[in-house]
Amino acid sequence: MRYFIEFSYCGKNYFGYQIQPREISVQQELEKALSTLLRQEIKTTGAGRTDTGVHATKMFAHFDTDIKPDQNLVYKLNSFLPDDIAVKKIFEVKDDFHARFNATYRTYEYYISSEKNPFTQDSSWQMWRRKLDIDQMNEACKILFEYEDFTSFAKLQTDSKTNNCKIYKAIWEQKGTEMKFTISADRFLRNMVRAIVGTMVEIGNGKIKPEDLRKIIEKKDRNSAGTSAPPQGLFLVDVGYNF
Repeated sequence: MRYFIEFSYCGKNYFGYQIQPREISVQQELEKALSTLLRQEIKTTGAGRTDTGVHATKMFAHFDTDIKPDQNLVYKLNSFLPDDIAVKKIFEVKDDFHARFNATYRTYEYYISSEKNPFTQDSSWQMWRRKLDIDQMNEACKILFEYEDFTSFAKLQTDSKTNNCKIYKAIWEQKGTEMKFTISADRFLRNMVRAIVGTMVEIGNGKIKPEDLRKIIEKKDRNSAGTSAPPQGLFLVDVGYNF
């Protein structure tokens, strides 16, 4: 039987979601807890991978088992897992339903704080020494919809067969002293959102113009885009499925 698990995590203490050879990961902690409670080796497949220090408020993974989980498994998992990982629900799906390949979209949010705030230093990019022009950044967002090849924002030397992505939403919003960037697409390349944010910040501080984004995308060269934004401001907030 195949089961989906919905969970969230604070990425501060982890080297990303996916298991790493010598570093601690969210997947490692999740599989350890599931294997202990179900008393068999459990392997999970996530909806995607998040980088070191990146958070998720809504993440999915699937796992297979011949044991029917009892109704208290969510409670037991949350008691067993570290405080920075929380399971929301577990439910059965069709045997061929896949957490990664059946996802129809993913949505990320990135937060930038315009004031020094000790309570959000692990959940936003603290940029209180400079002011960003949000209107210019939103002009640049419109340009993203004109393209599908985002090689310029992709981490070099990955195993991706294509760098094409379809972006459905991209917008910056000001909420008090915090700026929030929301972006949705059918898929994302490794480091893509952080590279886009880093480039948008260069537009917001006047280093480059919104229309320069077209040249950056068309060069298909990671070196032409801005420096990646720090990971702590990035959250995976939704993954869509047609259950």
